[in-house]
Amino acid sequence: MDTQSEQTAIEKLIFSFSDAFNAADISKTVASFTPDGINMPNTAPAAKGTEQLTTAFGLLFGSAQINIKYVIDEISVIGEHAFARTNSTVNTLIKATGDKLLLENKELFLLRKQDGEWKISHYIFNNTKTTR
Repeated sequence: MDTQSEQTAIEKLIFSFSDAFNAADISKTVASFTPDGINMPNTAPAAKGTEQLTTAFGLLFGSAQINIKYVIDEISVIGEHAFARTNSTVNTLIKATGDKLLLENKELFLLRKQDGEWKISHYIFNNTKTTR
């Protein structure tokens, strides 16, 4: 296994996840996860598995327009598992009120290779700064 090519594939996954997320494309966002993947936001319940992820992202995208930009700080590959540590800036428009927020987050992606492709198995983030 070539570690550099695995890291490049993981970078591609993270950036395609953000592209799908920013486009509010529920199916592509959920497809970035393993079938038993878990999203663990800091202010909402965890969503586990395709059905819960689809519902959670549907609710989120229905209530907010979000643009996230990741900076990858670290990627470590251990066989068929990996983690990526990132930070991000997130521009958020709350649809109901028109409020705009700029968030700064730090994230941890746990990844698993399935059928030759890297997928997100666990995604956790927390907000480090909010500007209104």
